[in-house]
Amino acid sequence: MNQTSARNIVVTTDRSRLDLDMIHGFLTTSYWARGIPREIVARSMESSLCFGAFDEGRQVGFARVISDRATFAYICDVFALESHRGNGVGRSLMAAIMSHPELQGLRRRTLFTRDAHGLYRKFGFGAPRHPERLMEVIDNDPYRA
Repeated sequence: MNQTSARNIVVTTDRSRLDLDMIHGFLTTSYWARGIPREIVARSMESSLCFGAFDEGRQVGFARVISDRATFAYICDVFALESHRGNGVGRSLMAAIMSHPELQGLRRRTLFTRDAHGLYRKFGFGAPRHPERLMEVIDNDPYRA
């Protein structure tokens, strides 16, 4: 699947085009995956539907979707390189995710964000309807040696 935005950002799910070094390099410094080992990034991508955003052939963004492709999807690791923020990379990634044929008819899509609420609201995301039902287990230092 390839999708082109108005700003010539091409989004694809073609795994052969994804730059693992760039993806890992960004994620290891992100607030949500700081210090993540490269092999864990690679393993996470194996079991996910991955989206790469490209500008003139260079990867400038990434997103990953964990889904059973029938009822549920968790959108994660969404980012645009600093050099391309504000250029529609995030919107292009989210548009491709929301329109992907394998992610239609789902009962629920979820994500977590610290600072991109405005972007995700444009795609219908909001506060959980029943936050009292949400439970989680968090390891605050998952990549410790």
